[in-house]
Amino acid sequence: MPKKKYIVDLTDSERTELEQLTKKGKIAAYKMNHARILLLADVNQQEGGWTDSKISEALNVAQATIERVRKRFVESGIESSLTRKKQEHRRAKIIDGEKEAYLIAIACSETPTGRAKWTLQMLADKMVELEYVEKISRATIRKTLKKMN
Repeated sequence: MPKKKYIVDLTDSERTELEQLTKKGKIAAYKMNHARILLLADVNQQEGGWTDSKISEALNVAQATIERVRKRFVESGIESSLTRKKQEHRRAKIIDGEKEAYLIAIACSETPTGRAKWTLQMLADKMVELEYVEKISRATIRKTLKKMN
């Protein structure tokens, strides 16, 4: 079996902190799992720390999760390993509050001649035509209108 790249070596104070955390009833499930992973992976135990496959079976988590928690603990410390990583590259929303108002105004306005009601594609085309957005899909129009309903 290959030697682990990231070895969890908890101090007594870290172990106590994690044990207290797992005994609390009101913490997020992922945080509880991460604390348990660190406790079971600790090489300072009498058994010398569990293997990733054994931890995976016991806690019903993926081995990739265990490896990620180990890595974050070794590289960034206990706090980082217990919290989720912030998403760095979130896409900007296509429709903000102002554009939603324009969309609703268009949807409530008179329909084009020869049409009984607006279609999602017609609304999308009108938003582009009026230069509120560069491009927009029917799905985005649908989700926005559904949210407003």
